[in-house]
Amino acid sequence: MGITIHFEGKATERRGVDAIVAEAESYAGSLGWPFQRFANTQITLRRVRNEEDWDYTGPTRGVVLQPHPDSEPLRLEFDSDSYVQEFVKTQFAGPETHIAIVTLLRRVQPLFESLEVTDEGEFWITNDRTLLEKQIDRCAAEIDRLKQDQPTARGPVRLESGRIADLITGAPEPSLTRRPWWKLW
Repeated sequence: MGITIHFEGKATERRGVDAIVAEAESYAGSLGWPFQRFANTQITLRRVRNEEDWDYTGPTRGVVLQPHPDSEPLRLEFDSDSYVQEFVKTQFAGPETHIAIVTLLRRVQPLFESLEVTDEGEFWITNDRTLLEKQIDRCAAEIDRLKQDQPTARGPVRLESGRIADLITGAPEPSLTRRPWWKLW
């Protein structure tokens, strides 16, 4: 429900992943965002292709950045084919964070053979901050309305994965946590 930026693409070549990660680290450093490189020898990523669920299992590498305490972590996690498919919710971090993430994606776009971005705030396509702010406000109003309609609803809640649930209802789940964002990795 909250404003999210979805992206997927293939780096230009194996070295393209290194260039994307280096550019992301440089950009994050210039904005004071915490970041951490990683490499996994075997992991399963849940993905969607042609509106069908599929899993990738194998090695990954990349970087995770934390643009804002109230945003999800931004993961640039590439598989063995130099492919990335991710999303980052910015709803609760505000337009500045959303715009900064779009700016980063634009900076690394030339390092991709292809990069598809779906921005629920519509900033990727329009560069219209006013429209982005309206989209964020619209989502916030809807979340507030749902909270009023469902007295047991609460949110946002950060999940153990670092993702943010806009709303949850009922008793707290054991997997839910409010750990500080800097302890997510």
